[in-house]
Amino acid sequence: MGWFAAVLFVVSMVISYATRPKPQHAKAAGLGDFQAPTAEDGRTIPVLFGTRDMPAPNVVWFGDLRSVPIRK
Repeated sequence: MGWFAAVLFVVSMVISYATRPKPQHAKAAGLGDFQAPTAEDGRTIPVLFGTRDMPAPNVVWFGDLRSVPIRK
């Protein structure tokens, strides 16, 4: 019984590997691809409770965006 389960496991792994979707070759994101939110004087500051998606937040600082090459 144990060998039968092991063989079925191996067969199912081979089938799942053969039928998986092939990854698309996407180009790396550049600094121009980011859309940083801006801070404007006079805009209201929203107060949120829970998890929400804000389309245009009023943010003062947004990350340290720079490119650093990967060296081996």
